[in-house]
Amino acid sequence: MTQPRWLGTGIGWRPEIAEAVERMPGIDWVEAVAENLCPGHLPESLLRLRERGVTVVPHGVSLGLGGADRPEESRLAALAERAEALGSPLVTEHIAFVRAGGALTASPSLEAGHLLPVPRTRDALDVLCENVRIAQESLPVPLAVENIAALISWPGEEMTEGQFLYDLVERTGVRLLIDVANLHTNHVNRAEDPSKALDELPVEAIAYVHVAGGFERDGVWHDSHAHPVPRQVLDILADLASRVTPPGVLLERDENFPDPGELERELGAIRVTLTKARARVVTPSETPAGPHSGEAAAPASGTPGAAGSRAADVAVGTRQRLALGQAALLSALVAGTPVPEGFDRGRLGVQARALAAKRADVVAKVAAELPEILADAYRPAFLAYAQGHPMSGGYRRDALDFAEYMLLAGHPEDAETRRRLRAWWLERSGPTPPSQRPTARLARATRRVLLRR
Repeated sequence: MTQPRWLGTGIGWRPEIAEAVERMPGIDWVEAVAENLCPGHLPESLLRLRERGVTVVPHGVSLGLGGADRPEESRLAALAERAEALGSPLVTEHIAFVRAGGALTASPSLEAGHLLPVPRTRDALDVLCENVRIAQESLPVPLAVENIAALISWPGEEMTEGQFLYDLVERTGVRLLIDVANLHTNHVNRAEDPSKALDELPVEAIAYVHVAGGFERDGVWHDSHAHPVPRQVLDILADLASRVTPPGVLLERDENFPDPGELERELGAIRVTLTKARARVVTPSETPAGPHSGEAAAPASGTPGAAGSRAADVAVGTRQRLALGQAALLSALVAGTPVPEGFDRGRLGVQARALAAKRADVVAKVAAELPEILADAYRPAFLAYAQGHPMSGGYRRDALDFAEYMLLAGHPEDAETRRRLRAWWLERSGPTPPSQRPTARLARATRRVLLRR
């Protein structure tokens, strides 16, 4: 593995703080959500930063590398296009699944709208390794993958997070994006020791580090990215930096943005933490043996020496087993089906409410007219809708489906508000390619007639 590129200190670029980021001193690089960028129409702020020599890294959130299906070619092509447009030295994604169902399970496709944890099992690791290799072959620059925060644990897990990541790196050569805030989240929510996780990680594979804030409620830590970075997260950063000098450290903030001075103070606290940690680079003779000390490294499938039958296993049986488990979990979270055996029912309830709340928040952003039209009725109406209507086609489709549901149910009761909602839906639903199924064409035509009345 080649030495990761030095990045320095950075901050997550968001449109809401774009001007402030441009004026902040000491910003070496920024990270932008890949799905929010259009390669042919990059934001002027990012272009100005690039002209100044500030590195821009695209950070993907929808690839679903931990899902049972192979990564979609169109999503990989889009991520590659953004890396090339930005001249980025690497791209990043998450070790998570974001959708389930479909052909592998012969069930409806479901979207989580959020990052969900993969089980730390041999099956999930085999699938993840193959998906990472597919992504690596499709991308023009190195890939780094991020550990995620989780509210829930899978039953029957076979590895710790550190062991899981160690094996992933050993088998694929992928780099790691270590989020120390997520290590803290998993410490509170799943009683996992951050120090032990760092003991087991291949720290030489770290491409960069995320630092972010959150909050605790009723014994559950919520990784909000909307609150100040707590001391516990900085302590984990110090622990990591005492083991290795991270090539880059980045402050994440996604909403509830404070004034620029507060963000600069948080960046200053990160710099002080790194300096005080007196990080030292581990020399080869000091490199820890890792969580499998004494074991011979197994060849990765898809590489010379790997057994051909194992690759076929991953493609068929292993993917299907993982698909069934992920579909059952996601269906319980977003469609109200029974909780799969072995899961904590209370924690799944917390996660389900968190997913519905995030859906409501994101729909309010991508379709800002809806909370404007419905006012205070928007959020309770959407949360009630979400309980029985899983998302299956992204947030823009979700907004249209919600408005259609409201209108067909005779809501809102106020005639003027209903007229405005109907006009909004008709304007944005527009013509779509006709379905090949006569029943689908008839159903759509009927809905449009009813909604015009």
